[in-house]
Amino acid sequence: MEQRALGQSGLRVSAIGLGCMGMSEFYGTGDDAASIATIHRAIDLGVTLLDTADIYGPFTNERLIGRALAGRRNQVTIATKFGNMRAEDGGFLGVNGRPDYVKSACDASLQRLRVDTIDLYYQHRVDATVPIEDTVGAMAELVTAGKVRYIGLSEAGEDTIRRAFGVHPITALQTEYSLWTRDPEAAILPLCRELGIGFVAYSPLGRGFLTGRFRSLDDLPADDWRRKNPRFQGDNFTKNLDLVAHVEALAERKGCTPAQLALAWLLRQGADIVPIPGSKRIERLEENARAVDVALSNDELREIDELFPVGAASGTRYAEAGMKTLNR
Repeated sequence: MEQRALGQSGLRVSAIGLGCMGMSEFYGTGDDAASIATIHRAIDLGVTLLDTADIYGPFTNERLIGRALAGRRNQVTIATKFGNMRAEDGGFLGVNGRPDYVKSACDASLQRLRVDTIDLYYQHRVDATVPIEDTVGAMAELVTAGKVRYIGLSEAGEDTIRRAFGVHPITALQTEYSLWTRDPEAAILPLCRELGIGFVAYSPLGRGFLTGRFRSLDDLPADDWRRKNPRFQGDNFTKNLDLVAHVEALAERKGCTPAQLALAWLLRQGADIVPIPGSKRIERLEENARAVDVALSNDELREIDELFPVGAASGTRYAEAGMKTLNR
């Protein structure tokens, strides 16, 4: 597996990481045994970046990763996040970036993950009521204390990124980026390159939509969060299927799967970009990992750009409440 540097921090990870959220929540019922087997297979394939967050489960995804990494901790880079608060019963309690919470959340994650140090610690969402300098200052103290190696932000806006960077080096920004979410290209990605911040792309397969697996909502489990996502609703779903048809046609021509084509495109957008597709099954993991072997010519990249301009997808990324937490 190709390795890539996340910014100028010195942290190197696999060119394709593994998003672990769906193993515990949001995308249907999980299977811990199958998920642990998938994590082990990922490590065997050289996939070293494992991405989680305290709210996934809630809290159970970090515990799952902690169990999976018994005896293999030194083979991976663990990335987790804080800031979105949830109760034990799953209720969402808002965003919290207060320094005291940053530290207590880190201690709780360390315990669940069964590790002494978190490799990459993100603020999941920016707390608009707390100066980013205060939040990042607390994160920097965690680095000094040896509890965290590198720090990152998720879905932060330009001004926030600059101010945060002035307090402590930011190793990575994690934001949604894919063929149907190209918004970061306008300002966020150029800013990351200006400051030497790596870019971790979540939902690089459009929450699975770009794989071509979904033809109607009936293809999703009854408890799947995507059923409520705007891009999976009504006319949006139908229009987005037209985009998927282009991916399928291009993939067939290349002799790869739609997922591999979408990931290969993302990898070609810059050596500083690391996508983290989620997978609960070994076969999907292996399929995604082989995307590093799909070579796209400049002519093919131009064709894809024409088929998938910025704003091509129909519907917003999240419902109204979720959209308000982005780009703060």
